[in-house]
Amino acid sequence: MSRRFFIQTAAAMAAVSLMGLAQAQSTPIKFQLDWRFEGPAALFLTPAAKGYFKEAKLDVSIDAGNGSGGTVTRVASGAYDMGFADLAALMEFHANNPDAPNKPVAVMMVYNDTPASVMALKKSGVKSPADLSGKKLGAPVFDAGRRAFPIFAKANAVTNVTWTSMDPPLRETMLARGDVDAITGFTFTSLLNLEVRGVKAADVVVLPYPSYGVKLYGNAIIASPKLIKDNPGAVKAFLAAFAKGAKDVMSNPAAAIADVKARDGIVNVPLETRRLQLAIDTAVNTPNARTEGFGQINGPRLSLMASQVSDAFSTKSRVNPDAVWNGSFLPAKAALDVLPKK
Repeated sequence: MSRRFFIQTAAAMAAVSLMGLAQAQSTPIKFQLDWRFEGPAALFLTPAAKGYFKEAKLDVSIDAGNGSGGTVTRVASGAYDMGFADLAALMEFHANNPDAPNKPVAVMMVYNDTPASVMALKKSGVKSPADLSGKKLGAPVFDAGRRAFPIFAKANAVTNVTWTSMDPPLRETMLARGDVDAITGFTFTSLLNLEVRGVKAADVVVLPYPSYGVKLYGNAIIASPKLIKDNPGAVKAFLAAFAKGAKDVMSNPAAAIADVKARDGIVNVPLETRRLQLAIDTAVNTPNARTEGFGQINGPRLSLMASQVSDAFSTKSRVNPDAVWNGSFLPAKAALDVLPKK
C-alpha cells in the first residue's frame, strides 16, 4: 500500500466520520403542516430546501396535514414535535383537555389575521353580513371559519343561519351549484378553488372576518412542551431558520413555488403562486402584523380572542391565554424584520 493511497483512504474515512458526527449532532424535528402542499406551504418548504434548517443543526421533516385540529392533536400525542395550526384550534384543545399532560404551545405567529371569510356568489344577493341572516351556509364541520362563525355573527347581528356539512373537496362545488347560499373557508383556499370550478373571482362576494369586526389571530407555529423542555435551543433555532426562509418567500413568491412543486409534482404552479401571494397579502403581511411585528402577538388582543373562543366553541373550561402562548423563543427584532414594505 503506497503512502499516498494510505493518506487518501485515511482522509476519506475521516470525512465520513465527520459527516456522521455532524448528522448525529443534528436535532430531528418532525413537523406537520395544517393542510396539503399548496402555495402557503412554501413558507416552510423553502427554508428546508435552502438548507436553513440544516445550517441550524436541525434535521426537519415536513408532512402535509388535514386540518389544524389534527395537527394540534398529533403534536399533543408526541407523533410530531412541532406544527402549523390555527390558534383557535389550539385554544380549544387546551380548554377542552385541561388535564392533558402534553398540551402544545404557540411559539410564533405567522397568520397575524385569520384568513377565514364568508364567500357567496353575487347572484345570491349577499352583499354584506346582514344579508346572511336566514341563509344556508356550508362548510366542513372542522372548518376554522365555521367554528368561529358565532363570533362573526355576533359582531354583525347575523341570525337564523342553517348549516350544511360536507367534505372539504365538495365545499366550493356546492356553492357553485347553488346547493348553499354561502360558505366559510380560508379566502386563499376557497376563492381560487371556486375559480378552478369555473366561477370568476369577480362573481364572488368575499366577507373577510378581519374586515367585519373579528380580530382573531390565524395560524401559528406550535411546539410540544417536551421539545421546549428537553431542547429549547432547537425551538429557537427552528424559528430563526423559518424567519430567514419566510423573508425569501415573501420577497419572491414565484420562485418559492418551485419548492412546493418539488414536494408535490402535480401542483398547478400559476394557481399556487397566486394562492401564496393571496395568503401573504391577507394573512401574513397585514396592517396588524406590521403594527405588532412579524411573529409576535398583542397581549390584550390575545386575551380577547381567548374569551371569544371560550364562548363561541363552548369549551369545558375558559381558555387561559398565558397557557397557549410562549414568545420567549422568538428571534431578535432584526431577524423578524421580514415583511415586504408596503
